[in-house]
Amino acid sequence: MQSNKPEDDQPKKPPDLKKRWAVFRSVGCAVFTLLFVGGIVGSLLAVFHPETPLPPEWNPTVPLAVADPVTPLTSSKLRLALNDPAQCRAVLASAAQFTLLDPFEATENCHIRNRVSLSAVGDARIDQIETSCATALRLAMWERHGVQPAAQEYLGASATIFRQVGSYNCRTIRTTRGARNRWSTHSTGDAIDITGFDFSDGRRIRLIADWDDGTEDAQFLRAVRDSACTWFATTLGPDYNNLHADHFHLQARGWGTCR
Repeated sequence: MQSNKPEDDQPKKPPDLKKRWAVFRSVGCAVFTLLFVGGIVGSLLAVFHPETPLPPEWNPTVPLAVADPVTPLTSSKLRLALNDPAQCRAVLASAAQFTLLDPFEATENCHIRNRVSLSAVGDARIDQIETSCATALRLAMWERHGVQPAAQEYLGASATIFRQVGSYNCRTIRTTRGARNRWSTHSTGDAIDITGFDFSDGRRIRLIADWDDGTEDAQFLRAVRDSACTWFATTLGPDYNNLHADHFHLQARGWGTCR
C-alpha cells in the first residue's frame, strides 16, 4: 500500500560510512603523496640546484673543507676524503703546506703509499715530516677544530708550532711487555707522535713536563687529547702507559681507543 506521508517524512537512508571513509582515505593519500613527493623534490633541489641555499658544510654533495664548521655530515665527508687519495690531497691543499712525494715501498709491511712531506697545518708550523695524506688531513682537522680553540680557551694564545718525534718507522708494536709480532701503524705512516706545542705568547708546553702539573697548561693538554679522539681513530697519551709519557700517539687506523 502506498504511503501518504509527504516526501520529507519518509525514513532517511543512513549515511554510507564506508564510501565516506574511502573518499577521505583517497584524499588523504593524495595529499600525503603530494607532500612526500614535494618534500623529496624540494630536498633534491636544495641539494643539487646551482644556487642551493644549503651551506656547504650541510650539503652532502660538497666535499670536505677543513675550515667548514663541524656538522653531523663532517665525519662522513672526512671518511670519503680519506678513502680517495686524490680527494685527500685536494682537501689538504687548502689547509696545510706540503709537498706531494712519490709512494715509498720498503716491504709489504713498511711503506707510505699516499706520501706527503708536511711542514704546516692550518696556522701552525710542524717540524717537517714525511707521512701519509690521511695522517696529515686528520692532523689538519685537529689543529683547526681542536688545538686552536683549546689554545684560545685555556691560554688566550694561538698554537704556532706542533712538535713531533716521528711518523714513519718500520717496526712492530711496542708494549710495556716488549715488542709484539703485529706491525705498528707507524710502519705505513698512519700514525704521528706529538710531544708538545709552542705558542704565540712565547709559551712552550710539553707532555713530559706539563701533563700533571695541575695548571692551565695541563688543562690544555687534556682538552687537545680529548679532541684528538674525534679526529683520529686511536689516541694514546700519558694516561695509557709510561711508553707514552712524553707524547700523544695519534693514529689514522684503529678501533676508537682514547686514553
